[in-house]
Amino acid sequence: MGGGFAALRGALETAFDKVGWTGVEIVDVPVEVPDGGLDPVDILCPMGSTISGALMDATTPRMIQQFGVGLSGVDLPAAQERGLPVDNVSGAVSGNAVAVAEIALLHLLALLRRFEEARANVSKELVGEPSGRTLAGRTVGVLGVGDIGAEVIVRLRAFGAEPVGIGRRPRAETPRAAALLDDAHFHRVDDLTAALACCDDLVVACPLTDETRGIVGTAAFDALRPGGHVVNVARGPVVDKDALTAALRDGHLAGAGLDVTWVEPIDADDPLLAENVAVTPHVGGVTDTSYAGIATGFVASVERHLGRHVE
Repeated sequence: MGGGFAALRGALETAFDKVGWTGVEIVDVPVEVPDGGLDPVDILCPMGSTISGALMDATTPRMIQQFGVGLSGVDLPAAQERGLPVDNVSGAVSGNAVAVAEIALLHLLALLRRFEEARANVSKELVGEPSGRTLAGRTVGVLGVGDIGAEVIVRLRAFGAEPVGIGRRPRAETPRAAALLDDAHFHRVDDLTAALACCDDLVVACPLTDETRGIVGTAAFDALRPGGHVVNVARGPVVDKDALTAALRDGHLAGAGLDVTWVEPIDADDPLLAENVAVTPHVGGVTDTSYAGIATGFVASVERHLGRHVE
């Protein structure tokens, strides 16, 4: 389902072929049910789109399987009412977490080194401008210390930065966080503003839930040290868009890097893009290694739930 993610089809076809599945057809399904209805499918894959109860009824799937981790677009109560299994693919096992962590660092480094200005200065024949800032020595908050957040922390350390993890559960109940961070560098989400008060920058890597929707808002931005940056590789609505725009316009934030936006694709004329905002089109997990791993996990999940073959 959904537009974009062109490499998905090929990755899935390859993964199904490897295990000897035959007759698998991958089709696009519209989010809105047309008047004429829809043909039935065996598996619905959201890929960033919304799967409603109405869509489930129109396509009568046997399961819902995400190509990746996020299930925020799936009406889980509706699936439960219909007895539909819903599954995703672990970011740690597939390699997706590593890929997304890499793009988080790409955004943060590009903002600190003022990459867009540097590129523009090539055409202006300016040498030695602009002056940037080093990541080494900066304190970076990481909101969400699951698979992706943990990989971000590992990479921040490699650059000489000081990561501060912010998680939902106690540190002892978060294995990767417990291994990577001491108590002084770990905070609970309930303590978000206090955690950010010691941070220069913030990387958002938590799931989108009712509790996290809009959690990175005015209070969070105000808590960050002046002149910092926010990078979002989670889901757009975790960040309050109006608050982000205001923080950029008043200069408290120096810039933002977004691999996810509130509506995808983002409108090319969105006023937010007039600020110092770098956007990539949800490509954090779109690499050869990650897609191969996710596709393998996708097929394995389908086999667990539906058996060896789909009729």
